[in-house]
Amino acid sequence: MPDDANQTPAEFEAALASLRAAAPRKELAISEITAPASLAPFAIALSADVSPSRHGDDSELGTGRFILLYDPAEPEAWGGRFRVVCFAQAPLETDIGLDPFLADVAWSWLIDALDARGARYIAASGTATKILSTGFGELAHQGDGAQIELRASWTPLDAAVGPHVEGWGELLCMLAGLPPRSEGVTALPRRRSHRG
Repeated sequence: MPDDANQTPAEFEAALASLRAAAPRKELAISEITAPASLAPFAIALSADVSPSRHGDDSELGTGRFILLYDPAEPEAWGGRFRVVCFAQAPLETDIGLDPFLADVAWSWLIDALDARGARYIAASGTATKILSTGFGELAHQGDGAQIELRASWTPLDAAVGPHVEGWGELLCMLAGLPPRSEGVTALPRRRSHRG
């Protein structure tokens, strides 16, 4: 973000106010981090950990990033002046990682969380990645493990981005196995196996 606050567009200032007024779940520790400077003329980035054991470390339950981009030129690929780019990641039980519907469920949780909070957006896209691993040799003691990672982007239709932050936070908590705030949504089991 440019150093001269006088050059910051009023619409982006309104988005910053909405973002900072968001009320994410109390299980999240959210902090502002340095935003990538090359993606848009204006940006803000957040980092979140689910109930971290030590401040500043990635959580064993889940971690994520949320970046709000703003370009007054409205890049054609965005379909608007704003674009959200985010990711959420959490470890899983190996048997849950083998579930063929896990990626579909993770994506639907994001969409449901945004919609439940009234976030207005278009052009949602993303990938859900299931990672299964087995340790060998010096890492054999780690055993088997699994992880889910969701990378997504979408275009907010206005500067009211607080609901977008709250939806992303809900997704992160649900991937970590916490019960959902939204009705009719089932969480992943909270049980986690510790590798090693």
